[in-house]
Amino acid sequence: MIYIHIPFCERKCNYCAFNSKIGGAAEKNSYVDALIEEINFRGDNSEIATIYFGGGTPTTLTLNQLEKILGAVEKNFFVDKQAEITIEANPYTVLSIRNYFTTPNCSYLRGLKVLGFNRLSLGVQSFDDELLKILGRIHDSRTAIETVELAEKIFDNVSIDLMYGLPGQTLDKLRRDLDRLKNFDVQHVSIYGLEIEEGTKFFELARADKLNLPEENLCADMYDFITETLPALGFNRYEISNFAKKNFESRHNLGYWTGKKYFGFGAGAHSFDGKLRTSNTRDVATYIEKNISVVEEVVTRQAAMEEFCFLGLRIVDGISARTFEKNFGENIFDVFGKVIDKNRRLGLLEVDGEKIFLTTRGMSLGNEVFADFLL
Repeated sequence: MIYIHIPFCERKCNYCAFNSKIGGAAEKNSYVDALIEEINFRGDNSEIATIYFGGGTPTTLTLNQLEKILGAVEKNFFVDKQAEITIEANPYTVLSIRNYFTTPNCSYLRGLKVLGFNRLSLGVQSFDDELLKILGRIHDSRTAIETVELAEKIFDNVSIDLMYGLPGQTLDKLRRDLDRLKNFDVQHVSIYGLEIEEGTKFFELARADKLNLPEENLCADMYDFITETLPALGFNRYEISNFAKKNFESRHNLGYWTGKKYFGFGAGAHSFDGKLRTSNTRDVATYIEKNISVVEEVVTRQAAMEEFCFLGLRIVDGISARTFEKNFGENIFDVFGKVIDKNRRLGLLEVDGEKIFLTTRGMSLGNEVFADFLL
């Protein structure tokens, strides 16, 4: 698995705490050069089954820049011919020169397909213009709709991100967003509840009591509505926040949740080789100059057992007691028996044979369950 971080955006969204910034052409060129240098230095001809370009907004780069990065990966790794190669995109950035009186130009989208990208993840967030404006997104609903319609003609695997719990959002607004999915032929939907994080504009507004957030009960109703509606539309839930049509689950993200090794390239990117977790400096200028990577954590046996549980439990199928014993030489009920029993009594966990998984209620309170698995 390879993750490539592109930290550039056209504009910083009001809720975003990711490692991202607005960057000019010269800085982007220098960053791409630094990325290629890192890939060349760390490449070891490993077999790669998934590649994921995240950000930021990777589609703020030119096709030529993306081609150079992919070329470096192919030069230094053995990329499976059937590899899943995903790129995140903001709807506005993938519609080339366009206006409301002409047909949108899809040359950039077609260019991505030619380069080898076979999965497109669109950060739509909402199809409501008022909510998009509040979020600080650079696209409007019309652009989002047009981009999805074009993307599904070019790509066989399109994912959409949607958000709930937004300032000013109502259940009716959320219902209209999900109704839009009936008119699309997309394969995957990721749903995210808004989190107010320090360092964002929303954090400052919330602290000043100027953010019209929906009440907790309404957010719970939104969550329930989503988890009931998406399966009815053909999207099966396979992870806490992710729904997919059959055989279109994100192979890359499943790799994280099942403990696969991965390379992370770019500013702030993390890597894991099975025992050692490292991360690059978050600062883009420092990354360009020095390509700094620092050791973040030596993953102890105990930490590995904990991660096996709280990452694996994110998946609807849960974790396997047999696999735990195979990996660690211990019975999972000897190590986590009290934790499992407690959460079963609370109705958050279920055990079926050798499978341990979150209940429907547990899915909505996942973080509380995961915290219990920290010994």
